[in-house]
Parts: sequence; C-alpha cells; structure tokens
Amino acid sequence: AKDLQETCRQVPLDRMLIETDSPYLAPIPYRGKTNEPAWVSKVGEYVANLKGVSVEELANQTSSNFFQCFQLNREIL
Repeated sequence: AKDLQETCRQVPLDRMLIETDSPYLAPIPYRGKTNEPAWVSKVGEYVANLKGVSVEELANQTSSNFFQCFQLNREIL
C-alpha cells in the first residue's frame, strides 16, 4: 500500500481520475461490505489528504479530467 500511496502523491492532479473499485474492497469505514460507487467521496477524501489538497480542489480537478478524458461536453450533461 505504501508504494501505491507514493505513486498517488506523484501523479499530477491534472492527470488523475478516482473510482471506488466497486464492488471490491470498500473504503474505510465500510470494510467488509460490498463496495458501491456512492462511496467515491471517501476515496476522494483519502486521495486529497495524500495529495495535500482540499476535497473541493480534488473534486473539481478530477471532474474536469473526466470530461476531458472522455471528450464530453460538460454543459450538455
């Protein structure tokens, strides 16, 4: 896990997407339960802490990254 955390710290924020790995390995405090996409906020909190940024900054940037990565127009969704 330490290598993965270090990799997360090194990936530029403008190149990052986050996801839950659903239905496997639910984030703390949901360990032992079936993971679900609704818990992506817990992943975001953890990643924001690792990166030393606010959850809001991480959410804004990863949302922008999503639209850019999949070449979607944010205004029509």
